[in-house]
Amino acid sequence: MIAIKFFHDVICSFCFPMSYRMRQVQKEMPEVKIIHRSFALARDSKGHEEMFGSRENAKNDILSHWVHANQNDALHRFNIEGMNEADFLFPTSMNSLLASKAAGVVGGQTGYWSVFDALQTGLFVNSQNIDDLNVIESIVKASSIDFKKWQQTFTDPATLTLVEDDFLLANTYQLTGDPALIVNGKYLISGAQPMDQISQAIETIKDKETPIIEVIENNESEHGSCNMENGKWVCTD
Repeated sequence: MIAIKFFHDVICSFCFPMSYRMRQVQKEMPEVKIIHRSFALARDSKGHEEMFGSRENAKNDILSHWVHANQNDALHRFNIEGMNEADFLFPTSMNSLLASKAAGVVGGQTGYWSVFDALQTGLFVNSQNIDDLNVIESIVKASSIDFKKWQQTFTDPATLTLVEDDFLLANTYQLTGDPALIVNGKYLISGAQPMDQISQAIETIKDKETPIIEVIENNESEHGSCNMENGKWVCTD
């Protein structure tokens, strides 16, 4: 069994193409379990101020990252010009991470993933301010998530605790950035790696994790054993 903890942030530009690739992984390897985990790049305005000097400076610097992320994205979906012309400061992490986690509580990992992807599309393609609760609500309403249940869950302090627990887990793994995959709790795939490298890494891990029984042949292998024959135990020595 391969279980992958997919650490990401909704405002993370390289998480956008990575989420698309992980959906491909899920199609190619349906037996793989993908678990979504939050890891905030800029929890609040203070986060942007610490990284970029001010909230106002953040947007220009971040849009330079979008150029590289758009090259990394097989579909080249980033609307850099649209975001450059948008009249809002670059979003912080928490509202959208809470929205995604609430969707996961209501709709499981499938629900989480659908809202996470929709929020990222809202930001990277449609130039929407996903810090704005009205924008978030409109995106959730357009999904298959039960909106009333989502609303209750979004404002429930327990949902914030779940997000905070993800942050603690990221610290346990000593993660320093997004996106990151933790496979079976002990293998790290860091960054938005190409699809073939992700698949190859997972296959390598599957080989390592598969129990191996070594058969040692000898001339007396039929002795000293008990076997089921015709519904009865037959033991030889």
